[in-house]
Order: sequence, then C-alpha cells, then structure tokens
Amino acid sequence: MRSSTVLLSTTVASAVLYVAAAAALGTPPGATAVGDEVAGWFAGHATEVRIYVWCLTLLAPLAGTTVGLVRQRLPAPYRDVFLVGGITFVAETAVMAWLWGALSSHEATTTPATARALLDVASFWGPVLTGSTVTMLAPIVVAGWRGALGVPRWLTALGVVALVEQVVETITVFGRTGFAAPGGPMNLYLGAVLTLAWFTGLGVVLARRPAGEPDAPAPQEVVARS
Repeated sequence: MRSSTVLLSTTVASAVLYVAAAAALGTPPGATAVGDEVAGWFAGHATEVRIYVWCLTLLAPLAGTTVGLVRQRLPAPYRDVFLVGGITFVAETAVMAWLWGALSSHEATTTPATARALLDVASFWGPVLTGSTVTMLAPIVVAGWRGALGVPRWLTALGVVALVEQVVETITVFGRTGFAAPGGPMNLYLGAVLTLAWFTGLGVVLARRPAGEPDAPAPQEVVARS
C-alpha cells in the first residue's frame, strides 16, 4: 500500500476516533465539582469512560503513524521538531487515559476526595498538552510561511490561528473556574477543535502528494545556493 494512502487513512481514522472518544465521554464534571459529584458521575458513567479510553487506545497507533508519515514529507529541521511534539502528544494522551480508566475501575468504592484529586491530575492534560501541540504546530507554520512545504495558504492560515490559540491556552495552567479552567471549554472545545482541524487538514493535504526526499532543501535555500 502506498504511503500516501496510509497517511490519508490514518489521518481520517484519527479524527473519527478522537470525535468518537469525545462523544462517548459526554460532559464530565467541571473544575468546581465537589468530590461527591465527581464520584457519583463516574459511578454512573463507568461504561462511557471505558469506551473513551478504548477509543484513545486505538487512536495512539493511528496518530503515531500519521505523525511519522507527515515527518517523512517535511524538510529538516522542521520534521524533527514536529516529531518531538507528536511523540509527546501521544505519550501524554496515554497517561491521561490511564487516569480516566483507573477512575472507572472501582467507581463504586472510590472516595470522593480520591476521585476529585485524580480527575484534577487528568484534567491538567489539557494545559500541559499545549506544549506538545505548539511543538507540532510551530515548525509547520514556519515552514509553510517560508514556502518550504508548498501547502495551501488556507492551511498555513489555519495553523497560525491554531498556534496563537494554543500559546494563549497555556494560561489554563493558572485557571481555576470557567472557560479557562484546566480541562475546561478552552482546552476541550476551542483548542481541541482548532488543533484537530489543522492536524486533519495537514495529513490530507500531504497525503495528496508523494513523499519527497526528507533532506530536500527549502526553495529559499535552493535560490541562495544558485
């Protein structure tokens, strides 16, 4: 099977699984929910949480393959920075899924204080993950801006919007309540939708052309050498 076909397939499948995971989970307890509310929610949604974790488990190899095939189509040094971001994204998501799975394991006996504490740890996946997404976005945006990738302008523009949003979203580290709380709407809706749209667009666009030589110089470099 051609790598372009694999890239297109894994990109689309990754997007579908991410949306399916979010749909299965529904609306979890917010940052202001007390321990009793958190424990009660997990007691009533254990199956949905496990479906969520299962979707994320299936997502890992698909997203990892997409990252690897996208890297193959990038010039140096952008590809290596992108790869670092992609690896940490998958790894951090796996750790977050462990915590959600653990909370669904003994939902009937987990104490309210324990449930609240573990959910707080899992919720900080959102704020911390912005470091990984910025590491993925930045090299692509810079390469696209410099004309080193030959991608459509709309994709570069979307990347700029997503990158700016992710940089601003780092403030959720300090959030307590509301829109900017860890694991709140800024993490789970605004940032997730923008980043997912960009990641999916990137995979689809690059899948429509054959993989080039990874060490091929950018157009500006060719002009400079001639």
